[in-house]
Amino acid sequence: MSDQRHRQWMDEAIEQAEKSWNEGGIPIGSVLVDQGGQIIARGHNMRVQAHDTTAHAEVVCIRNAGRRRDWKSLTLVSTLSPCHMCTGTAILHGIPLVIIGENVSYQGAEHWMDDHGVEIINLDCSRCKELMQRLFDEKPDLWAEDIGE
Repeated sequence: MSDQRHRQWMDEAIEQAEKSWNEGGIPIGSVLVDQGGQIIARGHNMRVQAHDTTAHAEVVCIRNAGRRRDWKSLTLVSTLSPCHMCTGTAILHGIPLVIIGENVSYQGAEHWMDDHGVEIINLDCSRCKELMQRLFDEKPDLWAEDIGE
C-alpha cells in the first residue's frame, strides 16, 4: 500500500473529525478499509452528541461496519492515536493494521497494539494536529472530560 493511499484514507477520517466538530463534538474521525482499499465504514466521535462515553470515533466506525467475518484483513484509520478502549476494540476484532494521523496531541495505547502484533503507521499529519490544537484552545474542558481528567 502506498503512502498516497494512506493519505487519501486519512483525508476521509479528517472529514469525519470535522463533521464531529461541526456538530459540537470532539474532532476525531475514523474509517475502516477493506483489503481492496475500499472504505467500508466511517465514524466520528459522538460522545458529546450521543451522551455516550463509549462513542469514540474508532468504536463508532467499527459499529458502523456491522457484522463481518473479514476483520483480520481490514485497516483502521484514525485521526488520533487510539485510546485503550479503542485499541482494545481493534485488538478484539483482530484488525492487523492501524493508521493514525498523529500521536503528539495524545499517545494512546500503541504499546498494547504493538504487544498484540498490530502494525501501526503514524502519518504525523499536520491537519490532524491542527484539529486537536483547536480543541485544546477552544474547548479544553471537553477534552479533559473525554480522557477522564
